[in-house]
Amino acid sequence: MKEQRATDILMAEHRGIERMLDVVEAAAARLERGEPLPRTLFADAATFFANFADRCHHSKEEKHLFATMAQRGVPVEGGPIGVMLAEHEQGRAYVRTLREEGRKYAEGTLHDPSRLVEAVRGYVGLLRQHIVKEDRILYPLADRLLGPEDQAALVEACERVERKEIGPGQHERFHAMIGQLERELAAQRA
Repeated sequence: MKEQRATDILMAEHRGIERMLDVVEAAAARLERGEPLPRTLFADAATFFANFADRCHHSKEEKHLFATMAQRGVPVEGGPIGVMLAEHEQGRAYVRTLREEGRKYAEGTLHDPSRLVEAVRGYVGLLRQHIVKEDRILYPLADRLLGPEDQAALVEACERVERKEIGPGQHERFHAMIGQLERELAAQRA
């Protein structure tokens, strides 16, 4: 049996993030058409993106995978790691807007949805292409570059992020949130 790699963990997390991107993308289109939506959907999605995608997933990349790759000679400035870091920052700006506008939507004080829709579309577009670059370019590079000792240390670091920075059971809670929002969105459609 093949040893688990940190990139396997990160790619699995990408699949969950993509599901939430599908949710907010569909919700933004419905919002534009004036269709009903669960009131807290955008605020809940912002919580997911800020905590699961950023605090959990990006923390594993930035503090551990990228740092190890840099130690093994991959340049941070001007290379693929630098691009990923810049895109993480762009994503954080979109999530801040999504959180602000999502709160207004939940409170019933959002009078013009254009800023919310624009933030969703910008974030979805950014993250979809970002994930492709990581899955197809950066992670395969890491797997070629890093030996079994590095991989084992990174898997442990990923587990440590889950335990200490995110908290026990939070990963599962975030995945349950994805399913819940998918169901709520489908129920509002029916």
